[in-house]
Amino acid sequence: MSPPPKTGIKVVIVGAGFGGLTAAIECHRQGHDVEIYENFPALKTLGDIISFGANAGRIYTRWADGEIARRLRALSIDLSEYGFRIHKYDTGEVVYHQATPPQNPEAPIFNGHRGELHEVVFNYARDELGIPIHLGQNVEEYFEDEAAAGIVLKTGEKVYADVVIGADGVRSKARELVLGYVDKPKSSGYAVWRAWFSNKDMIRDPVTKEFCENGDTFNGWIGPDVHFLFSTIKGGTDCCWVLTHRDEHDIDESWSFPGKLEDVYKVLEGWDPVCRAIVSKTPSLVDWKLVYRDPLPTWVSRQGRILLLGDAAHPFLPTSAQGATQAMEDGVTIAVCLKRAGKGNIPGALKAHQEIRYERVKQVQKTGELTRDRWHKTDWAKVAEDPQSIGFHREDWIHLFDAEAHAEEVFDDALKRVTQPESNGNEGGSFLPKGPEAVAV
Repeated sequence: MSPPPKTGIKVVIVGAGFGGLTAAIECHRQGHDVEIYENFPALKTLGDIISFGANAGRIYTRWADGEIARRLRALSIDLSEYGFRIHKYDTGEVVYHQATPPQNPEAPIFNGHRGELHEVVFNYARDELGIPIHLGQNVEEYFEDEAAAGIVLKTGEKVYADVVIGADGVRSKARELVLGYVDKPKSSGYAVWRAWFSNKDMIRDPVTKEFCENGDTFNGWIGPDVHFLFSTIKGGTDCCWVLTHRDEHDIDESWSFPGKLEDVYKVLEGWDPVCRAIVSKTPSLVDWKLVYRDPLPTWVSRQGRILLLGDAAHPFLPTSAQGATQAMEDGVTIAVCLKRAGKGNIPGALKAHQEIRYERVKQVQKTGELTRDRWHKTDWAKVAEDPQSIGFHREDWIHLFDAEAHAEEVFDDALKRVTQPESNGNEGGSFLPKGPEAVAV
């Protein structure tokens, strides 16, 4: 495939997570000159399970003629045989066995270890596409004027670009410049304990070995204001669990630190003994406070040359299973908007990007709350009558979405809306897919 024509647009991205990497790869695909600055001094395969919807799979399959998707598939869970088994928290009975739909080769779904999947994407960007990724670079400041934008590194060095994308996470430094004030995270009222470990102790216990002897598995126990999800992956050799529960702790100082097994056991009192048996095999766990922010009034800076992307703009609850995927959609969209607007209209590109993305992101964010509430406030009489009501719902309007095609289709109207509001009333939401319907995964 021949390289795209060069646009002459220089893009600096702060943050080498999935959103930042996707923005860089897509900017490269669209002909922009791009480089990444990342605070971490070295790539480490940290974390536990992460999910990518079919709308992310559609993006991955376009990279390297499908090769990146094939690499991710080899590292991801395969539930084509096992499905998702949902248990009642106290009796342990399976109240709903949710089948896994066939994979769409053009838009596959991936669930795997965050660090391992991230390494595939990182190496593709750096080693195969040659995108400069500067590690160990602490960005102290963002700046802009009418002609350019840039960042100031801890060393005092200034880096200039046509546009800077702040993909620097929940505690984004770019956000303060964009908003003009410090926007502190708020507690969502929930926290998650999460862990990833090998099966060596699980497989020795008659109570838990079944999860490691039947290939990849996925089970969930649903209880009062609590849900516990457990997976085995790589043929049952690796184990992962997450437990979401009420938590009102102040998250001003930190939102992630080591967890304590005794705290988990207290939450699981009266639960199916299998849950405690699984947790007891855990060598270590993380206590992750779930934060949220009210919808920001804007993702674009005053001069229109700095853009917030991914968690910096819109944190998601894990129950949406869309946080990383929506960050990827952001990356695709801004790359298209920059190409279409051209070097002479960077502010128009960023404003059109927000116009295209804002309402969709808000609607997808809500699905995380809906799933959490469906599980945490379960009507068991209703479940007995309709087991599918407790299933994890897959929204077609989310998963069938093609971010690149959509951005290309609506860009002209979006640009007109943000540059000529007097001609159309500037009513938002016009780029949201019509008629969202929920269907089971």
